[in-house]
Amino acid sequence: MLSTHGRRSASVIVEPVARGLLRLGLTPNMVTVIGAVVAAGIAVALIPSGHLVWAAVTSGVFVAFDLIDGTMARLRGGGTKFGATLDATCDRITDGALFAAITWWLIFSYQPHPSLIVASLVVLVGSQVISYVKARGEASGFSIVGGLIERPERLIIGLTGIGLQGLGVPYAVDVAIWVLAAGSVYTVVQRLYMASRDSQADDHIAPPPGARDSDPQEANAR
Repeated sequence: MLSTHGRRSASVIVEPVARGLLRLGLTPNMVTVIGAVVAAGIAVALIPSGHLVWAAVTSGVFVAFDLIDGTMARLRGGGTKFGATLDATCDRITDGALFAAITWWLIFSYQPHPSLIVASLVVLVGSQVISYVKARGEASGFSIVGGLIERPERLIIGLTGIGLQGLGVPYAVDVAIWVLAAGSVYTVVQRLYMASRDSQADDHIAPPPGARDSDPQEANAR
């Protein structure tokens, strides 16, 4: 939800930063990779070691690079197909590192009820599936816009949960994980429903390379 509306509000801060990075000679792709590497490194280094507040604050800063690189590309005249692919790939790496680190901390430091660990694994897998449904659907020509828990919501809720937990707020991470688990499952179903209702949903696709074409008469007999 926030990915559609939040970028406009953030542009007042993001655009000057993006212009400054361009003046320094950085490219959008460089910023994408730097942001992903640093954000993933922060997550796997700070969260398992229990530095939750620092992890939340610093991860939030570098995750913001996801807005900056896109703005840089726009200021340069528009993004490229490779840039979009690189950005989506780095987003998946960053999300995976964050929620894998949270799950690690839950298991070895927080030691909650096993159901919370299961919920955290649901979030870890769901974060990848939500994005995959959109990417695969759009590759098929579907229009899949929005969703209850998109990447901005996922990061805000997750980082807020561990940050408040680090400040001593009881069960903050529990609430965050359960909200994300339920919301992630809902969003996967929501996006699949969007795909099923698309005007092209029942269009036939070509068989994969190497597969034998089915006999139309045989298909009709079934």
